[in-house]
Amino acid sequence: MIELRNVTKVFVLNGRRKVIADGINALFPRGKAVAVLGRNGAGKSSMLKMISGSMDPDSGEVVTHGTVSWPVGFAGSFHPELTGVQNTRFIARVYGVDSDELTRFVGDFAELGAHFELPVRSYSSGMKSRLAFGVSMGIHFDTYLVDEVTAVGDASFKSKSERLFKKRLQNSGAVVVTHQPGQVRRLCDRAGVLEKGQLHMYDDVEDALAHHKSLMQGRAP
Repeated sequence: MIELRNVTKVFVLNGRRKVIADGINALFPRGKAVAVLGRNGAGKSSMLKMISGSMDPDSGEVVTHGTVSWPVGFAGSFHPELTGVQNTRFIARVYGVDSDELTRFVGDFAELGAHFELPVRSYSSGMKSRLAFGVSMGIHFDTYLVDEVTAVGDASFKSKSERLFKKRLQNSGAVVVTHQPGQVRRLCDRAGVLEKGQLHMYDDVEDALAHHKSLMQGRAP
């Protein structure tokens, strides 16, 4: 379970203020997959970073119960000079999981072939994303943070990624940032819409999708 308690976050760029969160109070229930929708620039990815702990709110607090992943698919933490295998083993040690088991899982899932033994700096962006998704899904978390993760790879890999993610959701919850209504309907139990620093939560994903659609069309919800 994750609680946002009076969370406020403001960015200032070129003298202009961008409000990402304006005293948000919200609850992400244990064992539920909750979508976060919103227009580009609304602050959805920043919200995930605050939940993960990689970004601090200006005020308020994020309270987590159980283990929470880093944003699934995020490849920025890989050391470019280490191979895919070495990065995987390092992450396994950090999270206290069996390094051989995680390496076997990622090697099979990510479909990197011989590149798994090469430095990450030689990877394409898609290869980095596949490696990151495999490492993320290879470790059990009570809540997974997901930022458009199944958007990488060809249709076959996307399908495989979604199947694996749905399997993880049998025992875990998730906070999912996505622009895909179909994905929300297939994967999520509830949804919220982030707009002008407010997070509007809905028990019915169809209500959230209708709100999001109205925003994308420039109409009031």
